Amino acid sequence: MLQKIMNHPIWAMAFRPFYLLAAAYGVISILLWGFGYTGTSALPAQYWHAHEMIWGYSGAVVVAFLLTAVATWTGQPPVRGKFLMVLVGLWLLARLTIFFGTAINVSYIAGTLFYWLAAVGMGISVVKSQNSRNYIAVFALFIFGLTHAVFHAYLEPFHPIELHNGLLAGLVMVSGFIGLIGNRIIPFFTARRLNVEQVATPMWAMLAALVLPMMMATLLMFQAALWLAGVLGLVGGVLGLVQSVRWFHKGVLPESMLWILHAGYAAASLGLLVLGVAQFSGGYNQLASLGVHLIAVGGIGLLTIGMMTRTALGHTARPLYPAPKGLTLAFWLMVAATVLRSVSALLMTVNATAYVHSYRTAAVLFAASLLIFFWRYAPWLTQPRLDGKQG
Repeated sequence: MLQKIMNHPIWAMAFRPFYLLAAAYGVISILLWGFGYTGTSALPAQYWHAHEMIWGYSGAVVVAFLLTAVATWTGQPPVRGKFLMVLVGLWLLARLTIFFGTAINVSYIAGTLFYWLAAVGMGISVVKSQNSRNYIAVFALFIFGLTHAVFHAYLEPFHPIELHNGLLAGLVMVSGFIGLIGNRIIPFFTARRLNVEQVATPMWAMLAALVLPMMMATLLMFQAALWLAGVLGLVGGVLGLVQSVRWFHKGVLPESMLWILHAGYAAASLGLLVLGVAQFSGGYNQLASLGVHLIAVGGIGLLTIGMMTRTALGHTARPLYPAPKGLTLAFWLMVAATVLRSVSALLMTVNATAYVHSYRTAAVLFAASLLIFFWRYAPWLTQPRLDGKQG
């Protein structure tokens, strides 16, 4: 029986369980937040919401993508089987125990170990293959786990300002992963699909897309030189927007599998820029909220739904184009969620009723987008590849 479970296709590569779990949990957690869940005594209200969207939903997709992609990047066997089961178990334990205030330390330990063990899994492949260009990605995964650990350290005693910056550190780290992954795949996917020459990206720009947010996150995490964190966010955001303009081609517009990636990268870059500027305005105000949600809904929302759709097709040996039935609608729902949540950020101190209605509607749109993905992909991710190969 155990061997039969081990041999199930779901354990063949990390994208299979984590894409499904992330989509399902994204639906549940965003609707809970949108319709009044107030967290626990240990992790109340918006702290719970931000924590779970950063280290719960987003983290699952980041780990899934990196542990899947590293097998291609290095030619090494993917993380699968028992190792993958342990990672899934840690992630689930962290998600379940977060709902019980008395078990917050269990979530703390399990959630941190999840990222550090994922870094080990990726690191083994990178070191064995001497794939030096990906050492930084392994280090970034470790830092992402560290942001989770440091955030929890600020919970006892409860430090609101430090906790706020700790959440921003985790969010900014996700924007760094967006920078790393986006620079590698967006111009490549665009060139392949449109049959045009790939726009070359200098190595310094590719590294800066991850290193600048990682440095900003480190400063936020340790409450140090917040003005410099703002400068790093500003520079990183401008660099990302320049890349977005460089990569754009008019042929992207009719291709939903491409424009979703371009739009997500641009939104994350703009959000990083706005969040950088907000570091000079003091406190969590409308500008900071706008930056946060441009990254969280625009960057993370658009890019995760786009990347999960695209990469899962490739790794299950299905045609990459056009988008599967229903997924273009899912993309547009996420775009609508991005626009509405950005507007609601600006309404935060202007009209309380409009603010509540707009962020609740955005939550429903976000959930609906992920639900379409889950409904369409669950059968594919739990079945063997069409070509009979492993993966």
